[in-house]
Amino acid sequence: MIYELRVYHCISGRLPALLNRFDTITLKIWERHGIKQAGFWTVLVGNSNQDLYYMLEWESLADRETKWNAFQADPEWHTKRAETEKDGAIVASVENSFLQPTAFSSVK
Repeated sequence: MIYELRVYHCISGRLPALLNRFDTITLKIWERHGIKQAGFWTVLVGNSNQDLYYMLEWESLADRETKWNAFQADPEWHTKRAETEKDGAIVASVENSFLQPTAFSSVK
């Protein structure tokens, strides 16, 4: 099992729009493509309270490539994403890392 950590740095004031998009749109589309989330977090104390952190769980990098590419090509995703950005962009930048649990990790 591998985990993908993604960090979305929102344009100031746009975090609520991003959270709403995940809650009402993105997660439903991910479910259709078999994408499994391992958790979502916002920053309580830290550098920026305009960031969203989340982790995805993958069987392998090949599993990620297949499912993520299908999601990225999904016409519903393109339509809904455009609708949520009609008042302007939501995300300024995205970071992602692929993490592998250690032998002693409580997450395997």
